[in-house]
Amino acid sequence: MARIAGVNIPTNKRVTISLRYIYGIGPTKAQQICEKLHIPAERRVNQLTDEEILRIRELIDRDFRVEGDLRREVAMNIKRLMDLGCYRGLRHRRGLPVRGQRTHTNARTRKGKAVAIAGKKKVTK
Repeated sequence: MARIAGVNIPTNKRVTISLRYIYGIGPTKAQQICEKLHIPAERRVNQLTDEEILRIRELIDRDFRVEGDLRREVAMNIKRLMDLGCYRGLRHRRGLPVRGQRTHTNARTRKGKAVAIAGKKKVTK
């Protein structure tokens, strides 16, 4: 099993798919990495040589911000918004949607499970 940027990537999948298991690398960046290193798209991770895995590891370390560094940067950006007290920071602090979505209905992913209000009766018509 190949270990790149502190992540064990699956060996039986194609290289472009396996690289996506690393936080901060999506389809486009995975494709760019393969093109830079001249690795065919249909190549599987278990078919890579140790030298190719080393080249992938070095390229990612040099050119991309991934895993711990990226997570830390995102967390610091959110913390900065919260400390400023701007609108987006307040939404993060309250656990509500940040990007203008409606909250009257929906928004359950961000708000969590619906909590029943004690003493409120359903109105029948």
